[in-house]
Amino acid sequence: MFTVSHVHHVAIICSDYDVSKRFYNEILGFKIVEETYREARQSYKLDLAINEQQQIELFSFPSPPARPSHPEAQGLRHLAFAVQDLESCIQHLNKHGIVTEDIRLDDLTGKRFTFFADPDGLPLELYEG
Repeated sequence: MFTVSHVHHVAIICSDYDVSKRFYNEILGFKIVEETYREARQSYKLDLAINEQQQIELFSFPSPPARPSHPEAQGLRHLAFAVQDLESCIQHLNKHGIVTEDIRLDDLTGKRFTFFADPDGLPLELYEG
């Protein structure tokens, strides 16, 4: 039987390592677990803990190709983070100059959510619940 207990990590390739490192660590508050520079690839790999079970792996590469990341493009639609207090999270992001969309209501669950973007335009969601 194939059983998955949880999502361990999501890997993200960024265009500007320092900007993305600051965004995910200092603004979103994800804890740095380990930072490794891989000389052969001229690449950083940064492990960031979201909580005790989930992580973000942030990668840098010399010239990564662009990828469409609009919410309706084929492929990964967005990455959603569960939060308890949507308004305070929005205020925190806005204080750091990060634009958030208007709060929406999920017709299926009745939960509130909003979208914003990381430094490379990756669509991120805050989902209250």
